[in-house]
Amino acid sequence: MFDVSPDDIRTGSIPRVLVALAAPLVVQNLVQVVQQVVDAFWLGRIGEAELGAVGLVTPLTSVLVGLAVVGPMVGSHVVVSQRVGADEEGAARRAAFNGVVLTFLFGSAAALLAFFFADPLVRAIATVNPDARAVEPAITYFAAYAPVFLFMGLSDSLEAGFLGWGDTRATLYVNVTAVAVNVVLDPVLIFGYGVPSFDGLAVTGAALATAAGYAASFLLVLAFALGLRSSFQLTRKDARVSLADCRELLDVGWPTAGQRVAQDAVRIVVVVLVFVAGGTAGLAAYVIGARVASVAFIPASGLQQAAQSMIGQNLGAGHTERARSTTWTGVGIAVTMLTLAGVVQWLVPGALATVFVPDIAPQALAYTVDYLQILALGYWAIGAGYLLRGGFNAARRTKTSMVASLMQYWGVRLPIAAAGVYLLDGGVQSVFWAVTLSNVAVALGLAAYYWYETSDGMLERAAAKASDAAADSV
Repeated sequence: MFDVSPDDIRTGSIPRVLVALAAPLVVQNLVQVVQQVVDAFWLGRIGEAELGAVGLVTPLTSVLVGLAVVGPMVGSHVVVSQRVGADEEGAARRAAFNGVVLTFLFGSAAALLAFFFADPLVRAIATVNPDARAVEPAITYFAAYAPVFLFMGLSDSLEAGFLGWGDTRATLYVNVTAVAVNVVLDPVLIFGYGVPSFDGLAVTGAALATAAGYAASFLLVLAFALGLRSSFQLTRKDARVSLADCRELLDVGWPTAGQRVAQDAVRIVVVVLVFVAGGTAGLAAYVIGARVASVAFIPASGLQQAAQSMIGQNLGAGHTERARSTTWTGVGIAVTMLTLAGVVQWLVPGALATVFVPDIAPQALAYTVDYLQILALGYWAIGAGYLLRGGFNAARRTKTSMVASLMQYWGVRLPIAAAGVYLLDGGVQSVFWAVTLSNVAVALGLAAYYWYETSDGMLERAAAKASDAAADSV
């Protein structure tokens, strides 16, 4: 069911191919959620401060991942898929190799920054966090987490090569390996279970278990690329550093990194607004809502990556109408799936809240029910937004996705949230509404702009540029 050939990507049924490509990615993302739950399970048994430490450094890790990993990875995904579509497979493999080179450089820089500057970075972010007990374990955790940036970058950049080829099952196997190693090592490195005369390393052990998982995933995907899988293989001939390729990858990928950083910056401010308006009860509701939403968005994220591969290859092959149809088909599937998820969430918000926090306090439960129902109203828009960004990204219009995110977070979400809290006395619910309204606004704006741009020849220009770039790279 999930076997997809290059011919299928360019000529097969669009809904069937999209679902087949997305299915392994959806499972992969579900596995990563399991990893987060398991980490929280073990850390929570050390203490609240240690569990809070991971939450405290999450904005830092997310920003560094955005800067060091996301840009080269997205650049590799788009460029490789277009070159494969243009039947320039040698140039596609070389682009993938140069993506690895970039992530090695950026990932190493991020790792060194995290290791040597953990103390000042964590203390800076802690100024907006009300729980000072988490600061010291957060510093320890962040310093030990440093190798993750390097191994994650190397693994993700090679995975982008397989995604560009349309081999989404390879990325599933790689991520399952990372999670499995992490899950097995967590109790060993955190508590010393199963190892005589070893008491564990507490939060340091949790960080090292994550690093070991990504190191294992990198070794597996490297083995795949060196011949263990037949879809995408690197050879000695492909291992050539090309400044032109590096520039092209960064030109395509860097706006996505900027988009990620801009989103994370606003999220930090929104957390502060939630705490100001709703106290710890409001903060609990916001965290629970984010966790529930992260599960609901998994299908849309998988569809976006699948669509980027499919659209990129079709643009490389000059099939512009098929690329356009792929975007809108993906939007339809994502909207349908997320609408159904929203209906379920609207009907049973209290049950979802107690799944995450069984003994949740009454005020926190009331806020959580409000937030989950308000979020549910905009789920369809999140599904549409993911796929429309994928359509722009695959056409090398990653700057459009970045501008859309800037408008979503800085132009809509933050002003509405701040005005609701400080000017209209709307309480924490005004922040919840700001999240949903910003999601709806960006979806409608992206849909209108995608229709306009494709009517004005955006995909034809993208196909011509992809063809010229592939020819120049040979």
